[in-house]
Amino acid sequence: MKSKVRIILAVATLSLAALACEAMAGGKDIEAPEMPTVVIPTVEIPTIVIPTVDISAASGRDAEVILSDDFSIETWGTGTDTESSVEYVDNALRFIVYKDNFYVWSTANKETYSNIHAEVTVRDSSSDQNTAFGVMCNLQDNDSTYYFAITPSGLYAIAKSPGTGSDIFLTNDDQWRSSDLIPKNQSAYRIGVDCDGDGALTLYVNGVQIDSVKDTTYTSGRIGLFVWSAEESSSADVSFDDFEMTRLP
Repeated sequence: MKSKVRIILAVATLSLAALACEAMAGGKDIEAPEMPTVVIPTVEIPTIVIPTVDISAASGRDAEVILSDDFSIETWGTGTDTESSVEYVDNALRFIVYKDNFYVWSTANKETYSNIHAEVTVRDSSSDQNTAFGVMCNLQDNDSTYYFAITPSGLYAIAKSPGTGSDIFLTNDDQWRSSDLIPKNQSAYRIGVDCDGDGALTLYVNGVQIDSVKDTTYTSGRIGLFVWSAEESSSADVSFDDFEMTRLP
């Protein structure tokens, strides 16, 4: 149901940004479960203030900041070809996807992390409300990973990609699910994830927990950001800013 053909963006038209930190960018075709139809009423959307969560206060201790990035310095993987673009624009990491149902990612570096909480602000300028975006953790050398996806239509999934073969949605019986806790068509979202050392995987949106599952296949790996264009959309345009990663208690 979710088989995919792997395409790594590493041809002459794309320069992967290795730099000193060996960050990477990549992409692949992907076949996903069909997204359910979500009807969103037309309303005037007020100005949104993205809340911040005091992780130290929540845990009762000082959180160890492992990585903090306002994207003012180019360190994440970047590159452009005919199918997608990942570039630094206006102090943010901007993803543009030019084909439908295409998954594009970028990593911060080649470091391996475990037992982490990560947060990032996501600004969506796509025309399709089923564009998905989010955070990857425990990314392996063969591209196996966990990823946490949401859409502006309020859908979400916590998933495991084995690198080859079909992805597995660990939430909601291997399907997308709509959550009333995810604001519809918001101009920006604060996405948070926990990748606990004991296998707990938790998704937050604007500081509110959406769902949590447990899987111990991958217990450490690289951190990344991704955009996944909709099945019937030829483009997606999403920017990431204000990334922070801390050590879980």
